[in-house]
Amino acid sequence: MNKKVCFLVTEHPFLDARIYKKEARSLVKQGYEVTMIVPRKNGYLFDIDGRSFRDKFQSQSFNYDGIHIITYEQMHPEKNIKGLLYNLRSGGSKRFNDPLTQLGIAQQADIYHAHEFFSLYCGVGIRRALTAKGHRCKLIYDSHELEPDPLVAQPRNLLKSKQQMLELMLKDVDFVVTVSESIKSWYLDINPRLPVEVIYNSPPLAPSFESNKETRSHLIIAYEGVISKQRGSFNKFLDIIELCNQKFDLRAKIIGGWKDCSQEFSLPQSLKDKVEFTGWINYDSIPSLMRGVDVGWVDLDTEHSLNNRFAMPNKFFSYLNNGVPVLTNQCKDMESFIQTYQCGYNVKKRQATAEDYVQALLFLYSNREKLLQMSRQARAIMESQFSWEHMENRLFTVYDHLSQDL
Repeated sequence: MNKKVCFLVTEHPFLDARIYKKEARSLVKQGYEVTMIVPRKNGYLFDIDGRSFRDKFQSQSFNYDGIHIITYEQMHPEKNIKGLLYNLRSGGSKRFNDPLTQLGIAQQADIYHAHEFFSLYCGVGIRRALTAKGHRCKLIYDSHELEPDPLVAQPRNLLKSKQQMLELMLKDVDFVVTVSESIKSWYLDINPRLPVEVIYNSPPLAPSFESNKETRSHLIIAYEGVISKQRGSFNKFLDIIELCNQKFDLRAKIIGGWKDCSQEFSLPQSLKDKVEFTGWINYDSIPSLMRGVDVGWVDLDTEHSLNNRFAMPNKFFSYLNNGVPVLTNQCKDMESFIQTYQCGYNVKKRQATAEDYVQALLFLYSNREKLLQMSRQARAIMESQFSWEHMENRLFTVYDHLSQDL
């Protein structure tokens, strides 16, 4: 009999690249029966750009692409941290009465796979309840981010309570999957005996790659992903383009868009002919839009977030997958990766300015042969080690290990 897997989700859109497009699809391909329990907002499922699906996915449960989808109205457990901590300390499951936990218990799955801090809390409640009924199951925590983040501004008591929650929850976890070596080390500092595997946010290998061999008088820089007040450093990106064009011809391609759909994309008049904005596109269309791009940009505030220092985001591997060298500020894991594989350029400042990036781009513009070498190296390491085809084998190994004990 095929093993039954249940994904637990509290925050992400159900079509999330890591959760749905990669992990769930890969597990179905491997023969697992996969169910995803995912949140609605005000009655509607939501897309990766935050927009509600108002003309489809209306049923409370449905099958999609071989995966069973069960929905519930999104909850906000972060408002009751003290209560959650008390429930974890109780050692039982009677007080875990939230909808995600109850729906998860009803699935009686073999393996539960939680994708956020609070879905892990629900996973612990599910495991305790099923164990009490004599049903054996395993629990995976897929830590997309480091949580709680000790550098993020928050009340000290809240940070302490969340850290206590994490330490208690990890006692019920059979395997941690995460996205960078530093986050892995962070978990092993908490519990050196905890099984942890790094599965990078890599895309499937892009087809028909060709490096940019042509000599051009301009460079093209790409930004892929969400633009918001908290993410994307959008104004800094525009400043970079403006300043570079005082020295050489820099053009930009923005693949993605605003998370808040009420926002409008507007450009200064001076940049109208320099920036191409694709908007949100189908995940599988990204490689075609990366053709001709010379540099991919990642900028994270690592001064005020340990998670950002350790991050290896989707866009980082998306650039490399398409033979696009990465330009980033001082983020520990990305910096180490770039230095090891010579696939990009690192600005050695935790809070790099637009002027810092301009100097880096001037160097790359003046060293085209080096940029071409970086491009070839980026693609080569994705082919040989880091594309999703390699990452899914790591995922299968985790599942095989857990399935042997069921």
